[in-house]
Amino acid sequence: MTPAQQFAPLLDAFSSRLFREFKAGLNKGEIRAAEPDPGTPSGWRVNAWVKACILAGFRFGKVVNMTGAGAFFFDKQTYPRQRLQLKDGIRIVPGGSSIRDGAHVGRGVTCMPPMFVNVGAYVDEGTMIDSHALVGSCAQIGKRVHLSAAAQIGGVLEPVGALPVIIEDEALIGGNCGVYEGTVVKARAVLGAGVILTRSTPVYDLVRNQIHRATDDQALVIPSDAVVVAGSRAITTDQGRAWGLSLYTPVIVKYRDDKTGARIQLEDLLR
Repeated sequence: MTPAQQFAPLLDAFSSRLFREFKAGLNKGEIRAAEPDPGTPSGWRVNAWVKACILAGFRFGKVVNMTGAGAFFFDKQTYPRQRLQLKDGIRIVPGGSSIRDGAHVGRGVTCMPPMFVNVGAYVDEGTMIDSHALVGSCAQIGKRVHLSAAAQIGGVLEPVGALPVIIEDEALIGGNCGVYEGTVVKARAVLGAGVILTRSTPVYDLVRNQIHRATDDQALVIPSDAVVVAGSRAITTDQGRAWGLSLYTPVIVKYRDDKTGARIQLEDLLR
């Protein structure tokens, strides 16, 4: 049975209480597009039914005028900006940030302007989302993660069975990084500024003498505590050598130690 067939009753009763309860579950973090699963190679499993229901919201929503506070917005009425309250314990600094309805943002999260969290995303407690950072649809962000300025965490709704990007607890994603296509960054890993990770990106591990790759049925997984920087590798064809060309590649240069931890420690006084 396909997800569309499995959730046909929800689609038929889209305007009912069921959809409102579904979004409330997303906002509270009780319903997630992906969940930890030690039984899988990546440690995560996708909940296709959640993504199917999110897509239903776009399918049946109507574009309405959401203009307010001097800015113009025209979007599906099913996914307005989320209404937050002081008691939610989220710090949103003035300057144009937005969290879409149907996304979970935990207590103690700091949002520096402008940033955006899309529908289906899960951002756990104590995380910092810096200026111009994006948390894409259904991306899963752990506790005490630092998404540095202009970091882009890609989103995915289709196909519904595709694993979203996962950033686990206490990882640091450097400025101008891009993490896309279901990549899993394990706990406490560090991505240096400008690192780009996709399904087609091999990651060269100089410490453990191995190459980390995605496969047809397995996401690219960055190991726990890995420190990844942007590097290059030479093109070895005759013309590549003649022209002195090289290709971008991320490189694991070390694994996190006490010195690394001290350099990237988030300052609680600023939170």
